[in-house]
Amino acid sequence: MSTTEDELTAIRDSVAALCARFPGEYWRELDRERAYPTAFVRAMTEEGFLGALIPEEYGGSGLGLRAATAILQEVHKSGCNAGACHAQMYTMGTILKHGTAEQKDRWLPGIASGAIRLQAFGVTEPTSGSETLALSTTAVRDGDRYVVNGQKIWTSRAEHSDFMILLARTTPKDQVAKKGDGLSVFMLDMSAALKAGTLTIRPIRTMMNHSTTEVFFDGVEVSADNLIGEEGKGFKYILDGMNAERTLIAAECLGDAQWFIDKASKYVTDRKVFGRPIGANQGVQFPIARAYAQYRAAALMVERAAERFDAGLTAGEEANIAKMLASEASWAAAEACVQAHGGFAFAEEFDIERKFRETRLYQVAPISTNLVLAFLAQNALGMPRSY
Repeated sequence: MSTTEDELTAIRDSVAALCARFPGEYWRELDRERAYPTAFVRAMTEEGFLGALIPEEYGGSGLGLRAATAILQEVHKSGCNAGACHAQMYTMGTILKHGTAEQKDRWLPGIASGAIRLQAFGVTEPTSGSETLALSTTAVRDGDRYVVNGQKIWTSRAEHSDFMILLARTTPKDQVAKKGDGLSVFMLDMSAALKAGTLTIRPIRTMMNHSTTEVFFDGVEVSADNLIGEEGKGFKYILDGMNAERTLIAAECLGDAQWFIDKASKYVTDRKVFGRPIGANQGVQFPIARAYAQYRAAALMVERAAERFDAGLTAGEEANIAKMLASEASWAAAEACVQAHGGFAFAEEFDIERKFRETRLYQVAPISTNLVLAFLAQNALGMPRSY
């Protein structure tokens, strides 16, 4: 699992070479049509990058989270966007850590090869938002199956997934001893449910091309064999995966920050007004330099979170801090890049306005900055809970 610096460099070079096949025009066309980057996802799959965290015995690369962060950071540094496929890398962690041997054998090889698309993560609901313990989607046991009813929202890539990792309530909230109990995790066969007419997917058009949806469950049947781990203990299983998710999203933000900083630095060096480069003015230099400092600081925390995760240590604090700092660094870099380019930043052909919209998302999702601060205040500093 440990990856050397030379190996990380080789990984980054391979990712950069792949991304060079998908220049700005490819992403601009998709953005105009709000289309899914099928060719890019296929290329990432064929190169084995999306199976990086799956052990070799199941057909994956057997790499650690540190290597996975290098992959996603390079994707975004190259001007591409991994949001269409990054869940394929980490969502399977619930199966890997908590699934039975039979479940691992059944699903992991297909996920590693791309034969099984596991892109959807069904947790958030319209009425509960980030208050996961208040979710109301139910899965009721009926013999050798569960019947699921309810709704999820902001379920990205649902239209491009074969399966979903679903968190649903199997015990009513008023019947559990601990508020974190009573939630269970399932590997839900979306293709079968769509064919049966019990699952409905409705796309949500957003300010960026993110392929997100709301999903409705109306008597969806899930085999009891698809229950992952112990019934009622699913909340803690999901928390495990969230630390990996937040660290990987943070790595994408680092890549965005690098892209903006590189773009801005080159432009202000080449652009001349009144006979000299505009980058000679401190008012232009300093915001870019400050964003660079923020990026470097955030990168240290991303590496720290990945190292702890790979070592099997608790990484909740580090993963949350990494995600917050990296998303703020990418936004600062985006602001500096827009300001440096002036009106040209709003022209589609420069790709800045697209990346600007894309990177703004990460201060809101997969967890908002305010929730990170609440987590740190209450868990790292021992302050009273506000809820």
